This record gives sequence, C-alpha cells and structure tokens, in this order.
Amino acid sequence: MGWVLLFFVSRLLEAETPSEVAELIAPWRDIVREIAGTGELPLAYPGSPLIVRKLLRPQDRLSAIELLPQDAAALKALFAGDHQVRVTELDGWLALKGHLPPKEKRGLVLIDPPYEKRDDFDTMAKHLAAAWRRFPGGVYLLWYPVKNRAAVATFRTRLAGLGIPRILDTAVEIRGVAKGDETFDGTGMAIVNPPHVLLAQLQKLLPWLTNALAVDSGATFRLEWLAGEGTGGAAAAKRS
Repeated sequence: MGWVLLFFVSRLLEAETPSEVAELIAPWRDIVREIAGTGELPLAYPGSPLIVRKLLRPQDRLSAIELLPQDAAALKALFAGDHQVRVTELDGWLALKGHLPPKEKRGLVLIDPPYEKRDDFDTMAKHLAAAWRRFPGGVYLLWYPVKNRAAVATFRTRLAGLGIPRILDTAVEIRGVAKGDETFDGTGMAIVNPPHVLLAQLQKLLPWLTNALAVDSGATFRLEWLAGEGTGGAAAAKRS
C-alpha cells in the first residue's frame, strides 16, 4: 500500500497543472517535496499531523490523538520539544468529548478512522452528532474510503439526517465500480461548516484531481451539499 500511495503522490507532483489549481495545491506540494525530495518517485510521504504542523500559524496549536501505542510514540518523538503540538495516546472517539470545545472557540477537527470495523460509518455519524452539539461552530473533516458503495451511500444519507445545518460532501473515484467491496476505488471527505471559499476552490480542484489520478475511463468526482446551501444540488463529472 505504501508504494501505491507514493505512486499516486508522484502523479500529483508531476501532473500538468493549470495556474489556478497550482496556486491551491502549492502549500501541499511544497511540504511533500521538502519531506520526500524531488526524485521521480517520492521516498516518503508526510502524514496528516506533519502536514498540518507545517501549515500552522504561530498562534495555532495542534492536538494529535492516536490510539496505537507505537504510533503515538512515533508522533511524540517527531514533535518532541514542539510547544505548538500535543500528542495524546487515546481513543479518538473519547478525545472528542474531552477536547471539545477548544479554549479558542474556533478550530478544525480531522477525523480519519481506519475503517477496519463494519460499524465504523455508524460510529463516525454518531460521534459527529455528539461533537457538533458540544462545538457547533467547528469545522469538521470526516474522511472515508470509497470501497463499499452501498455503505458510503447509507453514510451520506445518515449525515444528511443529523440536523447539522451545513455539510458539504466531496469524493474522487479513480475508477469505475470494481468487483467486490474491498477494492479501494476512491476517497471522500464530508465537511461540516466548510469555509465559504472552499466550494469554489473544490470546483477548480476536483476535475484536475480526477484526471491526474484516474486509472480508467470510469473515474469521476462528486461535490454535493448534504445539508444547507444548495442541498441536493450536485456536481459530478467523468474523466475528461
């Protein structure tokens, strides 16, 4: 899986990029090249905690929650002595209760469970609802894999019914529907309280991502309001 990831990362680093897209992804490209080098195939890929750390302003702080002891230890070593980062070895679902709302009353919460259990989609929706009640003004990013299409559709329907005023859903699928439910066909992100500029940025970014990552003619993207502005309106397109 690691080499597959690096292969797709290399596609994004080297793909022909319109200027309006290049401007949007420049921070990500700069961070990846800083960590991975500038060779044909990246030698490593920075995980989300390191990418977030690189993007923090001086007044920002990062709370990284990790359940697995070895991964928590690696994160603590990576950020040792960094006063803007706190690493906690804890179940992320429990952390939502203890860390929200943040003292700043503003913040972004990234939730990306491993989706190794059948009920992970249900667990995500349940804990999002509880977290939003504690911190309704926060921005939440809910990552999910596109494998079992029926499970994804059920998850999206459940999110739409939570009563949260603004949820924007987006996904990139790199191929048409594969055989079986375990093939990783794409990736999605449901966004609660998206910044107002994000929709326009995603409208520029998603077609480029789809073309850059496509492995067959069935590649497509989705951009749809599940709740709030333009609910029911969707943008989706096959690879051009």
